[in-house]
Amino acid sequence: MDYFIIAITTAAGLYFHGWLYIRIRRWTDRDLALSLAGDNEGRKKFMLERLAAAREQKVKRRDLQQWLEAAAASYPEQGLDPHSPGGNQASPPAMPPDSGVDSPRN
Repeated sequence: MDYFIIAITTAAGLYFHGWLYIRIRRWTDRDLALSLAGDNEGRKKFMLERLAAAREQKVKRRDLQQWLEAAAASYPEQGLDPHSPGGNQASPPAMPPDSGVDSPRN
């Protein structure tokens, strides 16, 4: 009975470590894709789609960063919607919030 408990515990531990290893790899890949996207929500969605495509194409991990960088570089050509307000022009960057430097003091 002792060997049975040891075998089950060992198998469960190995399974858990394998599961955890795979989850961490997925999280780091997702973090890489999102870091290349910046703060643009449309670009984040695009990069997550490209990550899913990389997984479908079975891109190796050592090539994934270059693959995603190339996908990020191709975003401006593919990411503009001609039906959006402003046509083919990219939207201007958002203005930072007022820092209060020029505001009158009370």
